Amino acid sequence: MDFFKKHKFEFVFGIAIIILYLFSRLYNILELPIFTDEAIYVRWAQIANNDASWRFISLVDGKQPSFVWATMIIMRLVEDPLLAGRLTSVIAGLFSVVGLFFLGREIFKSSAIGIISAFLYAIYPMALVYDRMALYESLVGVFTVWGVYFVVLLVRRIRLDIALILGMVVGGGVLTKTSAFFNIYLLPVSLLLFDFKLKDKYLRLLKWGGLAVVSIIISYGIYSILRLSPYFYVIEGKNALFVYPFKEWMEHPFRFWYGNILGEWDWLRRYMTFSGVLLVVLSFLTDKKFLREKIFLFLWFIIPFVALAVFGKTLYPRFIFFMTIALLPLIAFSIFKIKDLIKNKILLFGIFVILLFLPLHSFYLIINNFSKAPIPHSDLEQYRNGWTSGAGVKELVEFLEKEARDKKIFVGTQGTFGLMPYALEIYLVSNKNIKLTGFWPTEETLPKELDKVRKQIPTYMLFYQPCNMCKTIGDAPKLWPVTPVSSYRRGISSHWLSLYRINP
Repeated sequence: MDFFKKHKFEFVFGIAIIILYLFSRLYNILELPIFTDEAIYVRWAQIANNDASWRFISLVDGKQPSFVWATMIIMRLVEDPLLAGRLTSVIAGLFSVVGLFFLGREIFKSSAIGIISAFLYAIYPMALVYDRMALYESLVGVFTVWGVYFVVLLVRRIRLDIALILGMVVGGGVLTKTSAFFNIYLLPVSLLLFDFKLKDKYLRLLKWGGLAVVSIIISYGIYSILRLSPYFYVIEGKNALFVYPFKEWMEHPFRFWYGNILGEWDWLRRYMTFSGVLLVVLSFLTDKKFLREKIFLFLWFIIPFVALAVFGKTLYPRFIFFMTIALLPLIAFSIFKIKDLIKNKILLFGIFVILLFLPLHSFYLIINNFSKAPIPHSDLEQYRNGWTSGAGVKELVEFLEKEARDKKIFVGTQGTFGLMPYALEIYLVSNKNIKLTGFWPTEETLPKELDKVRKQIPTYMLFYQPCNMCKTIGDAPKLWPVTPVSSYRRGISSHWLSLYRINP
């Protein structure tokens, strides 16, 4: 009881933030259509759940498996497979909220800053997007938050138990995504927080180095679990699609970094908003205290940010998510100091309204009208308006289930990997009356298999990708003997997902 009274402030605000977080993540959680990567990850989880020999199925495509493993657990409790995948991200984000409280409190020695940090994550537009999608980002984010927290604890306390936990947290991160290796690479940055004024500083520094090595060994030991799969080698090849290997980079160093960093900056300002960027800057100007701590957090953001710009080959906004989380305690610090500096409550309220307007406006639109949300254009294209968006999948599933209620049907899809056929398979794979087959590339004339099966049972074909013989995205080739059944527009674009009946 005394403990509760002592920490009443943290409990009351903590519960309020958790309620806000859960409401914002769960409300309309299935409104956004399934995205192509979501379909892949959810389908992998289904396959692995049904066949233990495929526990490392994600390695076939060079992806670490921890998100798939986590989704497998949720799938046993939730009937809708897409919902199960998205709930995995919701749960991961919830732990990020808790982790940011502890990180903010520890690094700035203030429970209030910890509370504000947690609140900021709950309303952070970028977190709102990825905590509501069945993607890897939220899980990478939670391992980053707790990784940074235990990195801070290790350099300040220098204890074996902390090193062991840190190793396990970082290990969980590298089992999720290669970018989590930054939690290892950036360990030396934490020496900014080391107290060099202590008499036994050299001994403590030596102990820290030894414990840091212990953490690294544990994390690499956990990562080595992936070597149990014969597809472990694929990870390196997959990484090379997104990041230039050093040898290749040396052939044209810094050729693309300027364009990359402009793109990253655009993603940062849109998601963090002008208010957030301003408050990061103000954190260094409002108070000279905790300068080393502020530099530490900023370096944890800027080093991977610049590294991605320099070495990045194929970039998406979601790649910067994990690194931007380190900026939230800086923003929280600014907000806390503004509260102390401005005594006029009316003026203070007005300033907070202005500062929070942009993120809350984005927050509202992401939940209620995603197509109009002021987020990066590339994310709007991928998740709502482009051919990678699964707009219409829900309606198609309902239609095909109805058609197959009392007879067998055949459904072909444009594509053999990705949105199709996986988005249909996750819902229809157990239906014995429906045969699903992907076709790629799109042929000018009807494929032989479709020509054969259309003479036996009702046969359908789904189009959703660009093709040379198609007038627009979602159209069938001109020479195919088909009859349109239904079409579904992707957001506000001219892209369509269309179902055709192959003429018998």
